[in-house]
Amino acid sequence: MKITREIKTAILVIASILLFIWGYSFLKGRDLFINYKTFYVEYKSVEGLATSAPVTLNGLVIGKVSKISIIEGTGQLLVELQLKTDFPISKTSIASIYEPGFIGGKQIAIIPNFKDKTLAVDGQKLQAGVKMGLTDKVGDQLAPLQEKLEKLLGSTEVLISGLNNVLDPKGQQDLKLTLAELSKTVEQFHKVSRSVNDLLNTNKTQINGVVTNFNKISGNFSKISDSLDKADLGKTVKNLNATLARVDGIVTGLESGKGSMGKLLNDDAFYQNVKTSTKELELLLQDIRLYPTRYVNISVFGKKNKPYVGPENDSISVEKK
Repeated sequence: MKITREIKTAILVIASILLFIWGYSFLKGRDLFINYKTFYVEYKSVEGLATSAPVTLNGLVIGKVSKISIIEGTGQLLVELQLKTDFPISKTSIASIYEPGFIGGKQIAIIPNFKDKTLAVDGQKLQAGVKMGLTDKVGDQLAPLQEKLEKLLGSTEVLISGLNNVLDPKGQQDLKLTLAELSKTVEQFHKVSRSVNDLLNTNKTQINGVVTNFNKISGNFSKISDSLDKADLGKTVKNLNATLARVDGIVTGLESGKGSMGKLLNDDAFYQNVKTSTKELELLLQDIRLYPTRYVNISVFGKKNKPYVGPENDSISVEKK
């Protein structure tokens, strides 16, 4: 059987049309040889979500976002999902919008409910959910910082305005004078510092000697401290207190007239008797010295004793009888 040129042309055109349809569907992310189910989800906001965005299940792509439209009267957005029939999901599953990373748009993740055994049918609405992405988290963390930064910038602006008001031409001139005086003060301080360094370098030997002597004195004090620590100062002080107590008793006894010394110090009659006795004893000794023959009369050869002749400078006069 001979195929005519018209049949060949028709077959080529039909094949081209089928190839074009398959290529267009492939570019749109739809495989003609795989069956799909259509599901719908309502969101208040789908910022960053676009058509043809992947729909994943535990990270595996099982479909795509085929259409996004606005529901009239409510202002909410209706998202149409096309999912492969090879991955059955329950009717209580959640379709959550999430951000996989900083690069690329947002996607939808199907969070299945394995406890629910009732499968979702074609054309059913799924529960909506939104999972905060990295950008949203960073935005939430940066929001308080942005507020504080705005307050800081406002305070800085006020401070700069105040400085501008203070630093008028006169204030600027005064500030320059102040800085100049401060520079002079720092220079004088440097000179004094150099003078002190020169003085220390000049008297370094004397300072070392003073430090050495101080160390020796400190060592001697340490030895004295050790000696005092070894000595029983408590016992010494106790004995000294006892001795002082006895001396105090003796002085108290003398003042009260106890004993001979007390009577001598306090009894005038006793003192006069002692004084009189002492005087009489002195007179007796003088009389024995001047007239010993009154008390001892010894003559070996029968001669008369010569009278006693006292010294020329005798303080006691001799009475002649």
